[in-house]
Amino acid sequence: MPGPLSGLRIVEMVGLGPAPFAAMMLADAGAEVIRVHQRGQRPEIPLMNTRFDVLARGRRSIALDLKAERDLEVMRDLLARADGLIEGFRPGVMERLGLGPEPCLAANPRLVYGRMTGWGQEGPLKDAAGHDLNYLGATGALAAMGPADAPPPVPLNLIADFGGGGMLMAFGMVAALLGAKTTGEGQVVDAAMTDGAALLAAMFWGFRAGGLWGAARQANLLDGGAYFYGTYACADGKFLAVAPVEGKFHRILIDTLELDPAEFTHAAEPAAWGRLRARLAAIFLTEPRDHWARLFAGTDACVSPILDWDEAAADPHARARGAFVSVDGVVQPAPAPRFSATPSAIASGPAAPGAHGREILAGWGLDPARLDP
Repeated sequence: MPGPLSGLRIVEMVGLGPAPFAAMMLADAGAEVIRVHQRGQRPEIPLMNTRFDVLARGRRSIALDLKAERDLEVMRDLLARADGLIEGFRPGVMERLGLGPEPCLAANPRLVYGRMTGWGQEGPLKDAAGHDLNYLGATGALAAMGPADAPPPVPLNLIADFGGGGMLMAFGMVAALLGAKTTGEGQVVDAAMTDGAALLAAMFWGFRAGGLWGAARQANLLDGGAYFYGTYACADGKFLAVAPVEGKFHRILIDTLELDPAEFTHAAEPAAWGRLRARLAAIFLTEPRDHWARLFAGTDACVSPILDWDEAAADPHARARGAFVSVDGVVQPAPAPRFSATPSAIASGPAAPGAHGREILAGWGLDPARLDP
């Protein structure tokens, strides 16, 4: 069955990270997403455009030279027929190509024009270079992470790039596409990774305002300060996630470990957290990870093994849900979220640049001969 976005046509300017992630999400959900590769351009990362380029899955490709007027006209005609565009260049690049929002929306008033940047389309930093770590560092969230006696850690680039960037872009595109369907009018979606990463921390801004979150790292409920919300090493060098935040789950943890509930009380003052964390750490170091996983299996203690990449893909729960799939021999996450009536699907692995140019033009009502030398 077609996915829930079946019938939508999206043009994606090929780039890195969050923009292709957003396009991947839309394609997984059934949208027809056409990747526009710059003709003759060498990839910035060697794995791009290969079967390992997971973010490029499920889309066809056309290769154009947007500095050549003939190809630029092809691009304009594609956009005139598209429902949406996704681009991840610095502000001004699309304008210099003659493909900025103003002429594109003039030619196609219902077009949703998605713009993915780190700092946004305006503001004093809009032209500055940056990466996930820079954007996350500007939100306050990175300063709140990690141990109290060390610099903030370098997290994988999941938060600003893919959560605050790509996923928010995909949400913004769908919201604006729904609006265009109702009103017939498109608009620009300005998806800045700084904005999105800040939004992901919305709950903590409320906690701070309400006096439930302090400025110090590793001193709060969900930052590793509480002994009942953290990670612990085991005898074999592997790790556990221990997270019985609620009192009823905390009681199961303490009962299972046969600890004194008068000492390990869920309501213990934060001043005691460090001492109790050290006690728990010493206990978990006495046995290997899987011993503890078996001990807590079937309980609501919220204690679980921290799996590595291979273990995660082979985990029985993940396998039962089909959470990972293999495409062209590459194991990767399956589409998410899941839809009961119009399930998502991965249409194909990554396409070679320009592999479908003539096919795309024919399908979009344009003359394939326009790509002839």
